Amino acid sequence: MAEFNRKKKKVCAMCTGKTVDYKDPETLKRYTNEKGKIVPRRVTGNCALHQRHIAKQIKRARAIALMPYSR
Repeated sequence: MAEFNRKKKKVCAMCTGKTVDYKDPETLKRYTNEKGKIVPRRVTGNCALHQRHIAKQIKRARAIALMPYSR
């Protein structure tokens, strides 16, 4: 029998009750990589609806200079 190395499916943090706002750059840093790019949802484990919300919040934080566009 072949064994499969399946990884546990990640659960969307926002579906479980956590909130993300553009005024909190420390929380938003979890969703960006070291170069400042937005991490894809297959890495973060977010659902599509909340990934779009997070991307919008990151872009707002960048626009008012709370987060850098790149590092």
